[in-house]
Amino acid sequence: MTKNLKNVLTEITNQQRQINCLYFANNQQSAPLHACQVDFPRIELIIEGEQFMQWADSTGKIIERQLVANDLVYITANSWNKPIRTTPITWLSILYGKQQIGISVLHWDGSQLIPKGQISTPRRGPRIGTFIIHALSELTWQNQPQNQTSYYLIQSLLSNTLDLLNTDIKTASKTTSLFEAIRQYIDTHFRENISREFLAKMFYISPNYLSYLFQNEGKIGLNEYLNHIRLEYAKSLLKGYELNVKEIALDAGFKDSNYFCRIFRKKTERTPTEYRRQYHSKLSKQ
Repeated sequence: MTKNLKNVLTEITNQQRQINCLYFANNQQSAPLHACQVDFPRIELIIEGEQFMQWADSTGKIIERQLVANDLVYITANSWNKPIRTTPITWLSILYGKQQIGISVLHWDGSQLIPKGQISTPRRGPRIGTFIIHALSELTWQNQPQNQTSYYLIQSLLSNTLDLLNTDIKTASKTTSLFEAIRQYIDTHFRENISREFLAKMFYISPNYLSYLFQNEGKIGLNEYLNHIRLEYAKSLLKGYELNVKEIALDAGFKDSNYFCRIFRKKTERTPTEYRRQYHSKLSKQ
């Protein structure tokens, strides 16, 4: 699968696979419910199938598109996009973190998410990719993303990503780099139905080694870390949305709302309902 991941990038950079339509999600306001919003730029490229997606431009206008094969969406840092999957689809996702670039191929079969492969590389060496990302940000700030320059910049960014993957960059610890790549993936995909077995398959390691990584590199258990990220997101939902507890649990990635309530009370010494009530009570007194 590593070869297949690189093949997709190679096809794009060599223009064997032409980008069909290029879109930019570049609004950093509060994301709507069920949307994805993280603090680093991302690329979503449809490989096979179709997918409906929403995002906002720099003016705040909501854009809705039915994406097809070879459509690409570039999501600037802190901006949001909201994919809605109803039919089978395969897509390439690239996450440009501060220290790591994570590249994943995922497949939605209509009922569940299936990992098809993941590789990562450190963002070390010449800061070419950073300069390209800054140039893309400048275009979107000026609300001028749809021009030939933007296509060239995206092509250059993908080419630079491929160069990093093909370069044997020496790192202080491959174990640390792997842990950071997995943690970055969790921070972005925690709302989805991911498990120890899912992550192990995604990163080509055994479930036991995955647990070892978190205990030794992160000094925290995998489930504990995943619950922490999901609980923090659930708190934001309790503060900002009038959803019932079951809806919040499911949207935060918990399959069992009773389990969510037990974990929430254990960590905060309050039920989700009490947490929401106290938060709004404090707001009303300000």
